[in-house]
Amino acid sequence: MDSSHLETLVRVAEKGSFVAAANDLGITATAVAQRIRALETEIGVGLVARSGRTVRLTEAGHAVLARSREVLRQIGELRTAALGGEIVGELRVGAIATALTGLFPQVLERLTERHAGLDLYLEPGTSAGLYDRVVSGALDVAALVRPSFDMPKAMSFHLWRREKLVLLVAADDRRTDVAAILRTSPFIRYDRRQWGGRLAASFLDAIGIAPKERFELDALDAIAMMVARGLGVSLVPDWAGPWPDGVRRLTLPAPAPVRELGFVQLGNSPRTHLVRVLMESAWAVEPPPDRAGTGGGTEISL
Repeated sequence: MDSSHLETLVRVAEKGSFVAAANDLGITATAVAQRIRALETEIGVGLVARSGRTVRLTEAGHAVLARSREVLRQIGELRTAALGGEIVGELRVGAIATALTGLFPQVLERLTERHAGLDLYLEPGTSAGLYDRVVSGALDVAALVRPSFDMPKAMSFHLWRREKLVLLVAADDRRTDVAAILRTSPFIRYDRRQWGGRLAASFLDAIGIAPKERFELDALDAIAMMVARGLGVSLVPDWAGPWPDGVRRLTLPAPAPVRELGFVQLGNSPRTHLVRVLMESAWAVEPPPDRAGTGGGTEISL
């Protein structure tokens, strides 16, 4: 099947006439009609119906149109992967909330300036949910907390940032004894179902403290706002920000846990070269711990 025939069908559907589609494609209206007829002959069903100067898709035409756009996108990505030069195509990226708000704006700004042909689809979510989306192929890559389990060999994790857990208290709370604060203050728990939340729970178990729990939720920005309002204290990762006014972060004693944030992807993806571009931009904005001070622009082997 000639991909140009599929592209012609898409243009006819968008423009509503053979003439307008021809102008858009830089060919004659007769050539447009010939391509559509050839496509109909190959598929074995009528795809368009004329009404005066306008053209509308048949029911079969709409069904073929939906698949055609995806086929054309994949063909474009295959060409890009084969050439390995110009960075064009669509990249489906997942990210946890703190990465989206604190890190991705600068990364996206850099990508937009340097690779205008790269289209990014961004999906927020939890680490566990995004990991499953990468495994299923629904996402090409995701910025999430390092899994605590051994990943399959087909999966890879690329460290981006280490975030120590801190004790979050209201700005006007001048106490400094972490253990005493945890024993006596209402506690807002970072959801234990989240991978980062399990680190906080493990720390409390390690130091033998069962705080007076008031709330449990998975939104770190909401936890910070509640702490700022004096509703309690919390154990949270020292994420990239932005942080609300009215909170103070206290360093935890050993064994203070660390949340590792990085990129998870499937190997042998046709978009591996696009994932590399994303991560190189991320490394330039904030180099990972083992590359800090190198000036960015580090080559990444995927």
